[in-house]
Amino acid sequence: MRTDRPVFKGIYGITAAGRSLGRTNIDVVSLMLACGIRIIQYREKEKSLGEMYDECMSLMALIKDAGGFLIVNDHPSLALAVEADGVHIGQDDLPLSVVRTLVGPDMIIGVSTHSPVQARAAVAQGADYIGVGPIYPTATKKDVVDAVGLPYLDWVAANINLPFVAIGGIKESNLGEVVAHGASCAALVTEITETYDIPAMIIRLRAIMKAGSTTTCSE
Repeated sequence: MRTDRPVFKGIYGITAAGRSLGRTNIDVVSLMLACGIRIIQYREKEKSLGEMYDECMSLMALIKDAGGFLIVNDHPSLALAVEADGVHIGQDDLPLSVVRTLVGPDMIIGVSTHSPVQARAAVAQGADYIGVGPIYPTATKKDVVDAVGLPYLDWVAANINLPFVAIGGIKESNLGEVVAHGASCAALVTEITETYDIPAMIIRLRAIMKAGSTTTCSE
């Protein structure tokens, strides 16, 4: 297990094979890495564990070569099997304490949160970072909860001393607003995976983040 840790600033990449204009996750992640994104979450809901294992092994090689970090969504066993850097869990997954027992003390654990109560619980239970959202309505996930809006993002920025990733319905058109409300790291899923020119989109998104904050985003 590597000892360095990711810096949660800039764009947090997430895979979405079914919404990538026919491109594979390998294709999309390769472009993300080439554009400087260094945190990639593997999130696939419709594939078998065997398919996910094979794909994660290929992605892990690419990400390692680029000096990046692979975080596996939902599946601690898969994260362990491919020697990923982290695992991300939701409120309906195994409890964080159980996941920590499974993956050991060194693996990064992220937790999706939708309220101050959940954020405080994640901190108390030893999360390494939290997801904050969905900020806006989103259809990327089938089981998504209602949007929590910018007030929850404001609260996290003011009260939580952990790295956090703003997520959910974030687009080029509203990214500046998200940064202005305290987010230095944001996940934009289909805004990246569904664009024809991924490098051009990432350049524009990174410019928005830099313009919106000179203190929270240093990419």
